[in-house]
Amino acid sequence: MRKAAYNRETKETAIAVDINIDGTGKYDIDTGIGFLDHMLEQLSKHSLIDLKVRATGDTHIDYHHTTEDTGIAIGECITKALGNRQGITRYAHAYIPMDETLSRVALDLSNRPYLIWKVKFSAPKITSAQGDFDTELFKEWFQAFAQASGTTLHVENIYGENNHHIIESCFKALARSLRNAVIISAVSYTHLTLPTIYSV
Repeated sequence: MRKAAYNRETKETAIAVDINIDGTGKYDIDTGIGFLDHMLEQLSKHSLIDLKVRATGDTHIDYHHTTEDTGIAIGECITKALGNRQGITRYAHAYIPMDETLSRVALDLSNRPYLIWKVKFSAPKITSAQGDFDTELFKEWFQAFAQASGTTLHVENIYGENNHHIIESCFKALARSLRNAVIISAVSYTHLTLPTIYSV
């Protein structure tokens, strides 16, 4: 089992994360931010990565620090659990439809962090049963996750109207991509040797 735990404490936040990459998608998440909890639950459920998150932060001011630091902590946990990354499939992508919305993610667990973010929202906040959330913070989470997990990460909303559907489809596309990228492959793309061709 590829498991890891990570704790991050700053002046603004205290975050503890436990993951099991070879899990079944069980989650136990409490960040103090209802909508972020909802997105991380989708990440766990659709990646099959067991995820436990406990976070406290300066949410009385805003959600920025907790959102960003949660992305960092989960990314660091992924890095620890993957170890040297040898043998993983590494590359993966996913298209996720959600009603009128279609989003895609392509990634490489290359240990070369980079984020391409092509996602636009029509409103500054999402209002839902889980509470309000600033849409500009989603990029901060994905940037933090990509950096800490060593992932080259391309996220694009191809089309959509409902802001909730747009971001949820992005998290689910990330989840499905991770689900495939972490599989131990019969062929290692980290150390691929091409066959020698002899001419007669």
